[in-house]
Amino acid sequence: MGKAGPRLKDIAEHTGFSVNTVSLALRDSPRIPPETRKKIRLAADQLNYLPNQIAQSLVSRETKSIGLILTDLQNPVLTHVAQAIETELAKRGYATLFATSNNNLAEEAKMVELFRQRRADGMLIFPCSHRRLEHIKRLRDRNYPVVLLVGDPDAGIDAVSMDERAGAYAATRHLLDIGHRKIALVDGAQTLGNTEKIEGYRQAHADCGVEIDRSIEIDPTDHSVAAGYWAMAKLMARNVRFSGLFASNDSLALGVLRYCTKHGIRVPENLSIVGYDNIEFGEYATTPLTSVDYDVERVSSMAVERVIGLIRSEDALPAPNVLQIEPNLIVRQSTMPKA
Repeated sequence: MGKAGPRLKDIAEHTGFSVNTVSLALRDSPRIPPETRKKIRLAADQLNYLPNQIAQSLVSRETKSIGLILTDLQNPVLTHVAQAIETELAKRGYATLFATSNNNLAEEAKMVELFRQRRADGMLIFPCSHRRLEHIKRLRDRNYPVVLLVGDPDAGIDAVSMDERAGAYAATRHLLDIGHRKIALVDGAQTLGNTEKIEGYRQAHADCGVEIDRSIEIDPTDHSVAAGYWAMAKLMARNVRFSGLFASNDSLALGVLRYCTKHGIRVPENLSIVGYDNIEFGEYATTPLTSVDYDVERVSSMAVERVIGLIRSEDALPAPNVLQIEPNLIVRQSTMPKA
């Protein structure tokens, strides 16, 4: 057992004030004169007093902590999201509890329960499956503040996210508008039932009256650069023609780009590539990547604002609100009109 730290009683004895006065002063109560508060705080610093956060949370019913569950911190955009959310929460006096589900639904449910047991005031969750949300919906039904970072408008759960369907539509429509008619799709989200991007890809084709070639759609079952490289290798092994390619994130797109560089496929002269997320690596690749922008700062700020608003709600939570932000397409050197 470590040595017990100083108590309120020790500060009271050191300053000559009562324990109640010391307690009120350390909570900045206006009932205590400023000079007295200053003297007591100085004594607390000298004695290295640390407040009992557990006791305080039992009184206030707040731990001043919020759980953040992401699918994979190896994804650069989610690492950026984690940093931005931690910064936003710290500005508002909240600590961040981190966890990753590794795209595993059972692990995600386990982390949700762990944060609930640790009395986190609320949760922000990037769910691995955008449709299988029953474990999160139960939290909401119990009046617990939770906000998703990927939104299903019909889930009955608050969400702030980029509109992935609209982003995929914009990426595909860009390729169609510059003359490409055979556009490959590399999308690793379908295994988990996350269909927003493939829906946007297909809708763009439908709106332009272009038939989709299913032989150039591929699910690499992962989201990494290596997965993108091997997805391109599989597409080439099928011996099918395509002049454009949309990858559902920039890591996959960079893997495709690496394959092209290694095998003498010129980008964009032989193949135009569009990614998704607009990560820094894509902008500074050998051939700068055209990509759909993920507005990390805006999503993070608005999601934090919403979850804190839910925490501060009196009685029942307000009706769920789903906000989907329209993304912008950033056009760079990896795309050009089809010759």
